[in-house]
Amino acid sequence: MHFKVNNTTIFWKIGDITRESVDAIVNAANSGLRGGGGVDGAIHRAGGPKIMEECRKIGGCPAGEAVITTGGDLPARYVIHTVGPIYVTGKRGEPEILRNAYLNSLRLAAKHNLRTIAFPSISTGVYGYPIEKASRIAISTCLDYLKEHQDDFDSITFVLFSQRDYEVYEQALEELCPDEFAKREQDL
Repeated sequence: MHFKVNNTTIFWKIGDITRESVDAIVNAANSGLRGGGGVDGAIHRAGGPKIMEECRKIGGCPAGEAVITTGGDLPARYVIHTVGPIYVTGKRGEPEILRNAYLNSLRLAAKHNLRTIAFPSISTGVYGYPIEKASRIAISTCLDYLKEHQDDFDSITFVLFSQRDYEVYEQALEELCPDEFAKREQDL
């Protein structure tokens, strides 16, 4: 599904982010950029050794920040690695760190003139961030960015792991963007 915000189309779908043909995919990385499980491991396996070579040169990435490497063997030209927070209570700065992970990924993509970007649901896997809260932060951060930078992106895609994740994001999008959803329903 999709709808338009200013000049950018927002997509959300169930899928495998390693198969996205976009300018950049975002990796929910660990701070050592060592690869790992979940999305991070899948990206490193599918992208091949070039990604890890560049990650070793970079060395690391603090939570909330973002770095960029080649896409290696992926259909995406680049991988933006960002580190989300490990969720403990939600009162230890987790919302701000998660917001910064999305915001810094968008800024880095725009700095490199990358017009299409795909995000996983950052920190909602092994890092334990409740997806209902994380989805609202992800979407509102992207929407706020697009209000000030209307021409930076052609598309932003949220590539989600399961039907449940898809439904949570769709509900959050509908709550945060009721006018766009109403227009989308009229177009169907």
